[in-house]
Amino acid sequence: MTLTINSTEHIELIHHYQIVPKIINTDSEYQRFLVVSETLLSKRTSRTIAETEMLMLLVKLIEDYEEETYSFSEWMNVEPHKFLQHLIEAKEVKQSDVAQAIGLDRGRMSAIVNGKRAISKDVAKKLGEYFNTSPAAFI
Repeated sequence: MTLTINSTEHIELIHHYQIVPKIINTDSEYQRFLVVSETLLSKRTSRTIAETEMLMLLVKLIEDYEEETYSFSEWMNVEPHKFLQHLIEAKEVKQSDVAQAIGLDRGRMSAIVNGKRAISKDVAKKLGEYFNTSPAAFI
């Protein structure tokens, strides 16, 4: 089977979305690729073959950028409370908001965030759900 590529359609897509599929180097490029891929993804069954191919390429480029930029491996040796501090800052929430969301009193949350109290498995599970990450990151 020979794959036939309609280069005209691909070029039209590049012009339409004003995007050049390439290795992502900046956060603004990353954000732009996300917008275009979400737009293509939302087309579901009405996507053309060229749109599907572009979507697959953009997803791969996005995954590569995320792997390099947001790699979890750099956090592997970080103490759990330091990782929690980072997530709180990154999500721009208050400790009290997290405490309320996961059902802890503020004093216990403060002790956990400051490394004065260990994170139990139950709390790690709740933190994992809240921050959409593995509970293992907090143990």
